Amino acid sequence: MTTSSIATTAVVVGVDGSADSLRAVRWAAADAARRHRPLHLLHAHGWPEFAYPPVGLALPVVTETDTPQTAAQILADAVAHARDVGGDLQISTGSTNRLCVPALLAASRQASLVVVGSRGLGGFAALLVGSTGVELAAHASCPVVIVRGGERPDGPNAGRVVVGVDGSHDADLALAVAFEQAAFRSAGLTAVNACQWQVAGQRDGVAAPIYGEQDAVAGAHRALAESVAGWREKYPQVDVRLDVVVGRAGGVLAEASKGAELLVVGARGGGGFTGLLLGSVSQAAVHHANCPVVVARPAARVHPYTTHPEKAGSS
Repeated sequence: MTTSSIATTAVVVGVDGSADSLRAVRWAAADAARRHRPLHLLHAHGWPEFAYPPVGLALPVVTETDTPQTAAQILADAVAHARDVGGDLQISTGSTNRLCVPALLAASRQASLVVVGSRGLGGFAALLVGSTGVELAAHASCPVVIVRGGERPDGPNAGRVVVGVDGSHDADLALAVAFEQAAFRSAGLTAVNACQWQVAGQRDGVAAPIYGEQDAVAGAHRALAESVAGWREKYPQVDVRLDVVVGRAGGVLAEASKGAELLVVGARGGGGFTGLLLGSVSQAAVHHANCPVVVARPAARVHPYTTHPEKAGSS
């Protein structure tokens, strides 16, 4: 498989046969149908990495022919799950002997969106999110969706798209993704700003505020309204709520995501260390959100991510 076979508007989903990856397939299929995009199912089996046995064994553990046959079956099952979602879907499949992360990173240079499950077949069961999702969120060349499983507790944003906004460039990318998703889902949008007012010379965790909490919240609300204003004009059909909450952004967004359809964050926010490829807020969202998470990353090429707004809600 070559990435040139992936349409530049495609929703790409990583498939490994696990329950979480099939959950991701269904999410990606629904998204592709809703936004009138082709769907590409990609299985990376990394055959050269595991085809031969330890020294001393006479026969290979997995043969070169067995692996493609297994991949074909995994992809066939994934196609069936995608078709179950319904809609007029254009589905393509691909299999590669590259390792999962490099294969999906390469695909992200062509795709408009890459989708993975929160846990695959590999890695350590104790991790909240598999390494594939974290690596993609940090390095992909397009927005990345991590579809979380398990119970989804109810909350005040039930059925809505939640987006974290802090005034940074990446937050504006997140708003672009969030408004389009809300429009196509005929869902409301809640824009959240986690506010922490400045303090003077913190020592031992105790300090007096430079200015009051009310002033900080009022300023954050004005900044949030300004950030959202242009997108409200572009998507007048989307019901928008502005929510300023005092607290650490990661925890605030995790709480806001209860019951939500989707949580959208930027890969990097306005604070923290610029050398980090994935900001602390994005890390917290990926690991602790109560719904699927989109990490909005800038595309390597220009993708028409916000196209066909007039069709939103029609499918």
